[in-house]
Amino acid sequence: MDSKYSNEMNRNNSKRRQVFRKKVCVLCKEGIDYVDYKDVGFLQRFTMPVGKILPRRITGTCAKHQRVIADAIKRARIAAFLPYKNV
Repeated sequence: MDSKYSNEMNRNNSKRRQVFRKKVCVLCKEGIDYVDYKDVGFLQRFTMPVGKILPRRITGTCAKHQRVIADAIKRARIAAFLPYKNV
């Protein structure tokens, strides 16, 4: 019985937790303050294939730049550069 118990303990201890690195804001790193709504290729990096805006925790942008990106994406949608929804 002791050997079973020790094997279970070894299996539990062998599982390691993943350590995530903090993502750095791409716009802060490059010193970009203004995002052009006509730059569709850049804005598509911050949208899902369905058309939704990706959240900060996935993109790694800071709060300030996330707001700027969201505004640019919304303007691009109104100007018909980006679709509201990909079906």
